[in-house]
Formats: sequence, structure tokens, C-alpha cells
Amino acid sequence: MKMDTVIFRQATQEDLDSIVLMLSDDTLGNTRERYEHPLPESYIKAFRAIDSDPNIELIVACDADAIVGVEQVTFTPHITYQGGWRATIEGVRTALSERGKGLGSQMIRFAIERAKERGCHMVQLTTDKKRADALRFYERLGFQASHEGLKLHL
Repeated sequence: MKMDTVIFRQATQEDLDSIVLMLSDDTLGNTRERYEHPLPESYIKAFRAIDSDPNIELIVACDADAIVGVEQVTFTPHITYQGGWRATIEGVRTALSERGKGLGSQMIRFAIERAKERGCHMVQLTTDKKRADALRFYERLGFQASHEGLKLHL
């Protein structure tokens, strides 16, 4: 794959199979995702909610007809920073065959550009502490581990 052949676009429901496959194709993802046919209805419901929200973009990276990457960018208004907007990048995955080739960097740069276009003052993301390589990757792209994140699973 040549990087100049990659196209970024909004995901469609027809892309869900490829998206869930990428999300499940790593050590952490394969413990929390259910890639099966047909896909569980929960994925379809989530896609419809995302697709109907103007402040969420589910982006796929395509090389010809193949989906080779996915990321979700959520735009959120805040009272802090004088009512500024933030972009949160989540669910970043590349196809196993494309890892280490620069696609991930291209995807993050695309998300940052979308944030600028939407007038955001900040881009934020989290990565699992078990993903040391991902943390180094994001730091190389200029992200700083400035906060400690916490989660409560319900």
C-alpha cells in the first residue's frame, strides 16, 4: 500500500464487518469484541447512534476497496477554556497487514486536521496502560501524558 493511495471517509454500515474485525484483532480487543456473523445487533445500534450524531465521526481509511484503518473522533463543547471545543480520538486501529507502515500516523494527522476544521482548541486521547508501544507512538506525534485517566466499568 502506498500512503498516497489512502482515502479517508465517513464509515457506512456496510463497513461494520471490517471495522469490528480490526477492533478485535489484537491482544486487548479480542477479549472485549465479538467478531462473528452476523455481527451482534449491539454494533449496528451503536453505528446508527454514531452516524446520527453530528459531533461524532467514525472514519475509515481505505486503500482501493479495502478498509485498512478506523478511528472515531468525538467533538465535545466544554465550559472550560472559555467554552472551547475538544476532539477526542478513540478506537484507532489499523489492519494487521498495514501496521508499522505509517498509516497510523496518517490517521492521527487526519483526525487533528478535522479537529482544526471544527474549531477545536485541543485534541485528546487515551491509550490502555498495557499498550506501551501505542503510548510511545502518540508521544512521537506530539501528545503529552499530562493527565492521569480513570475509568469505572458499569
